[in-house]
Amino acid sequence: MELNLERPLLFFDIESTGLNIATDCIAELSFVKALPGGETRIKTWRFKPWDYSANNGAGRQYPMNPSASAVNGIKDEDLKDCPRFCDKVDEVIEWIGDSDLAGFNSSKFDLPMLAEEIERVRKYTGKQIDINLHEKRMVDVQNIYHFMEPRNLKAAYRFYCGGKDFDNAHTAEADTIATYEVLKGQLDMYGDRLKNDVEFLSGVAGRPKTVDYAGRLIMGENGEPVISFGKHKGKTAKEVYLSEPSYFAWIETGEFTLDTKRQFSLLKQRFEKEKRDAWHARQERLNRPATDDELASLASKFNTGKLF
Repeated sequence: MELNLERPLLFFDIESTGLNIATDCIAELSFVKALPGGETRIKTWRFKPWDYSANNGAGRQYPMNPSASAVNGIKDEDLKDCPRFCDKVDEVIEWIGDSDLAGFNSSKFDLPMLAEEIERVRKYTGKQIDINLHEKRMVDVQNIYHFMEPRNLKAAYRFYCGGKDFDNAHTAEADTIATYEVLKGQLDMYGDRLKNDVEFLSGVAGRPKTVDYAGRLIMGENGEPVISFGKHKGKTAKEVYLSEPSYFAWIETGEFTLDTKRQFSLLKQRFEKEKRDAWHARQERLNRPATDDELASLASKFNTGKLF
């Protein structure tokens, strides 16, 4: 069915350097403008992500997060000769014009990211930009999808278990039995793609392994816990502890779950033990007798008159 439009509806999608709206940047922006009458126009830009505040205000290219590159295939070298967003902002704004907006999950990510880039241009270049994205109507296709096809246990049971509803929904026992039946139904339906193995099933959808249940700490690729939120997002917990140990004290007194606090506390204990062990190892090296080879080397330096 063709859209019934009174004015253009601009579908858009963003590929970014990462998922932190406050710090990451747009690497690719695509518009598909649906016009009243059925005509569509398409425009896609690639931008050199730009950190305006770096180098004493001179700026620098903002790097792609490796996890983002793994998803969108965009690397730093692909963008080094592209214009910055601020260089093309007038063209972007002209394309938006008086359009309403549309996207998939765009109200949670793409729209805030686009607004953030515009605000950076305003702040760091002083450019006057006559647009207010908050005034735009936003059609989020994902919201419609979830509204029309609810993603709850009752809907899952109906989908995977023969189209029937289960009795006593929202009682703990009935919901638990239904969940068991749904998993077996999923294995029946997707047997060619799902392995009937708990280790495999626990990793489906590529969700990062969390250290705490709230997901404030996730397991990095090198097996080191990584902070997943706030100003230290993307840094290892060890890196943060060594540079700012007071951050761990803030976690302990902040509004975090007890499980999160416990995991940070256990990491603190581990890091402190590693520091103590390293100190003792250094002391042992300093206090032990010199080996014959070390003495011979030292004597050689004295004999040649070159100590260093």
